[in-house]
Amino acid sequence: MNMDKLKDLLMSVREGRTEVEQALQALKNLPFEDMTYAKIDHHRPLRQGFPEVVFGEGKTAEQLLKIVTSIYEHSDRVLVTRISEDKAAYIRSSLPDAVYHPLSRLLILKTKEPEIVGKGTILVISAGTSDIAVAEEAYLTAQIMGNRVEYLYDVGVAGIHRLLSHKEKIASASVLIVVAGMEGALPSVVGGLVDKPVIAVPTSVGYGASFGGIAALLAMLNSCAAGVAVVNIDNGFGAAYTAGLINRL
Repeated sequence: MNMDKLKDLLMSVREGRTEVEQALQALKNLPFEDMTYAKIDHHRPLRQGFPEVVFGEGKTAEQLLKIVTSIYEHSDRVLVTRISEDKAAYIRSSLPDAVYHPLSRLLILKTKEPEIVGKGTILVISAGTSDIAVAEEAYLTAQIMGNRVEYLYDVGVAGIHRLLSHKEKIASASVLIVVAGMEGALPSVVGGLVDKPVIAVPTSVGYGASFGGIAALLAMLNSCAAGVAVVNIDNGFGAAYTAGLINRL
């Protein structure tokens, strides 16, 4: 239940359109619903402005369907991350309006397009084409949270002129998410060009000495550019969620 729905319910009770018992029934699963294997936090939209996000890995298809259905009964949108194609197909067999994005491994279910609550534009930048899967996770997450989002893909430091040809778009963004693997240098370059927050996302893309993204992670943590913050390896979702919170301020 989000803030608008709660206000409507309370107004309906005050005006006599809804009985108190009906309102209690609507509120019975606040603050959470206990499914034994999951405790669904229906109170989260009231506290944080966005429903609980479901992590798809490690859950069975049956568990995911019940969790998603429960959240969707109380919220106007559901986001599932890191979900496989077969589990997404199982959910879509019961909830055909759900949309699966195979590249980012996101499942999105919504009753309507989200209201734009972000005050500016979030720009998602990827260093290479191989980083786009993580960048897409960030892009779609930021969108479903109610932000205007744009992207620049394959503009890494090996061809820096590709990045610099988009200086106006980079400068106009309110928050920037920069996704890079290999040596992870791109966030430092972008951080040196703008006066806005830069959220760096190291990816596991690279040869052996990249150590599955650890080399990029350490490079980003040691960035000489001020204003660069770093999330976990391949965590496009975490970067977008943080960017969305910043963009609402």
